[in-house]
Amino acid sequence: MSGSNRIEISYGRGQLAINLPPHAQPNIIRKPYIPKIADPIGAVIEALDSPIRARRLKDAGSGKRTACILICDITRPVPNKLFLRPMIEELAEAGLPLDGITVLVATGLHRPNEGDELREVVGDDWVLENVSVENHFARDGAAHVDLGMTPRHGVPIKLDRRFVGADIRIVTGLVEPHFMAGWSGGRKVIAPGVAHEDTIRAFHSARFMENPNAIQCNLVSNPLHEEQLDIVKMVGDVWALNTVIDEERDLVFVNFGDILASHAAAVDFVRPAAVIPVGRKFRTVVTSSAGYPLDSTYYQAIMGMVTPIDILEPGGTLLIAATCSEGFGSREFRISQDKLVAMGESAFLDTLTAKRFAEIDEWQTEMQLKPMRIGKVCLYTEGLDAEERVATGVNIVEDFDAAIAHAMKAAGDSAVAVIPEGPYVVPVAAEKL
Repeated sequence: MSGSNRIEISYGRGQLAINLPPHAQPNIIRKPYIPKIADPIGAVIEALDSPIRARRLKDAGSGKRTACILICDITRPVPNKLFLRPMIEELAEAGLPLDGITVLVATGLHRPNEGDELREVVGDDWVLENVSVENHFARDGAAHVDLGMTPRHGVPIKLDRRFVGADIRIVTGLVEPHFMAGWSGGRKVIAPGVAHEDTIRAFHSARFMENPNAIQCNLVSNPLHEEQLDIVKMVGDVWALNTVIDEERDLVFVNFGDILASHAAAVDFVRPAAVIPVGRKFRTVVTSSAGYPLDSTYYQAIMGMVTPIDILEPGGTLLIAATCSEGFGSREFRISQDKLVAMGESAFLDTLTAKRFAEIDEWQTEMQLKPMRIGKVCLYTEGLDAEERVATGVNIVEDFDAAIAHAMKAAGDSAVAVIPEGPYVVPVAAEKL
């Protein structure tokens, strides 16, 4: 995992070159090589023809009138252009009218994707011209169906009625490490993807966030994952199309089938590539927020801060680069960050623990506390104004190379860990898994 002292890391729509000091001993941590799929659309069609523990859409769709396909929003680089049209054409072949098919953007509590941004998310004008493509709005109470409470933790379940009421329900997404729910994709596209704000705020409360099992790449006794499984059972039959992409955003894996079985198979595929045993901790860790679209806001950049904490030596320095090209994030997130800066870490956390419903987006501030408890966090960005930089609550650096050199000098250690793809790679301090 070692390499030269000039290293490129994901940043915006390209790369940021960093230059380490001559004496540095870089440990570059990235996914092992995964062969690209030579014929991506052919692979999608093959997956649709061979569903895992589920009927083919062309069979299940016979006699049905409506279908709802969930896609991720602009914050996830899912290759929707590869699979939406083949999936819709198969539904049409089964007899579903095109005007009965809805592609629903699973925004969670994020802003809607519209105009050119929606065109970028969908990736195929044919889809936009032939079926209804709409956004989910978590704060619109009338747009949701109340399914009651989850049996384990009593979370209120309210989901978008366009999805719940469809004859055929399909979720699509990218399976990658997720710093709360273990892995993205599958059941997570339903909740929080098309859940009401009450549902989202409930399972993003401190009783879930502070659970030691609510961490990246872990599904065992992870309370968020458990809630999501219960929600799927309450919804009924759901299909899922799952993808895995490489650093160049090219397809390396796709499958289709029952939402739970197909997602589990995708996790089994990606885990060996995403979870990297390193064999030690480091006093200096350099990472990214995986570039566009994940580094577009400071809110999303926090994912890159949390993912490598297993290899950060207590008292060490974590340095992250994120463009924050769209600024800070939501108004609610900014309010939460201002509270953190004003109150301090301990007092801020104390305000969270008694709440049944988290305030919107304060959970991301709560996640930021995890690396801050271990060491010093430094951010290099070109996209925040002076007041926003203060509100981050972390150390802003103007010269990334100089900041890395300073951190290494302070550590008295020439070893430095570099994670070019940020939160898509999860380094662990163990020698082997």
